[in-house]
Amino acid sequence: MTTARTVLVTGGNRGIGYAIAEEFISQGHRVAVTARSGDGPAGSLTVRADVTDGASVDAAFTTVEAELGPVEVVVANAGITRDTLLMRMSEEDFTQVIDTNLTGAFRVVKRASKGMLKARFGRVILISSVVGLYGSAGQVNYSASKSGLVGFARSVTRELGSRGITANVVAPGFIETDMTAALPEAQQTEYKRNIPAGRFATPTEVARVVTWLSGDDAGYISGAVIPVDGGLGMGH
Repeated sequence: MTTARTVLVTGGNRGIGYAIAEEFISQGHRVAVTARSGDGPAGSLTVRADVTDGASVDAAFTTVEAELGPVEVVVANAGITRDTLLMRMSEEDFTQVIDTNLTGAFRVVKRASKGMLKARFGRVILISSVVGLYGSAGQVNYSASKSGLVGFARSVTRELGSRGITANVVAPGFIETDMTAALPEAQQTEYKRNIPAGRFATPTEVARVVTWLSGDDAGYISGAVIPVDGGLGMGH
């Protein structure tokens, strides 16, 4: 039986973040999600926060700590895309994505680390993407932000590893979400042709890797990149 923990998932109001929160709840954990709008799944505490604003991140943590206790597991999942080819990409397109996906993770993990150091226990899980290491045309900004999480997790591991804190990266491939459902049928078929598993993942398949990494059995895994991509990114 895994110890019940206080968990915070950023961007937990839809897609993969929502599924991660749901899975933690089903396993008996105390779960809070941050969202700019909308709500997390039933049984979760939803707090309003924008990961690009340090003060709002701090306030969200303060609320969660008061209601559920110190955050022991943090899942940095909030992310945005501003896809366009390099030649057309504005500096704002680039910096906004970095500020949300990478600097946002920094703001969240830095704030979480305070309580984790005190408790001498913590699980930091950063949600990256197969394109972080695989690359993707039209996603220079997104790909850079997602690969940046790898160096981030590995440096956190070297800093905090002796204090019972692990930091790992989960890199999903194509997942069945509203985003992939909106793709034309022919494009979906083409993507699936390149995936050895021949299908997209369910959000729950990603969520269960995250919950496992957060559990008691994964205490000696840190600085790892765990792909959940059906074999798409082999050879990274």
